[in-house]
Amino acid sequence: MQRLWASFGYAFAGLRYLFKTQPNARIQAGITVAVLVVGMWLQLAAQDWAVLAVAAGLVFVAEGFNTALEAVVDLVSPQSQPLAQIAKDVSAGAVTLAAGSAVVVGLLIMGPPLHARLFG
Repeated sequence: MQRLWASFGYAFAGLRYLFKTQPNARIQAGITVAVLVVGMWLQLAAQDWAVLAVAAGLVFVAEGFNTALEAVVDLVSPQSQPLAQIAKDVSAGAVTLAAGSAVVVGLLIMGPPLHARLFG
């Protein structure tokens, strides 16, 4: 049981590091809070919340993997190397794809009811 609690401790330490050191993670958290507030105002259905939660979660997972990969690349290759740069760029691109997909999901779910509320 002690190992289990230690594992959670490491996980939360990683999350603290992510949000403390990565400005994009904090921006993504702010956007997530804004989506939560608007979603509550729109009284979204449970299945809409589920899809939004998965989309937001994937963005945070991608950001976490990107941060971890950048740390490992910096550890293994302190000097600038073309392959190291490719790894970092592709990882950052994956975060961008996840965030872009989340925006599309958010617009598809929240766009119609938001438009109806504002201009209905």
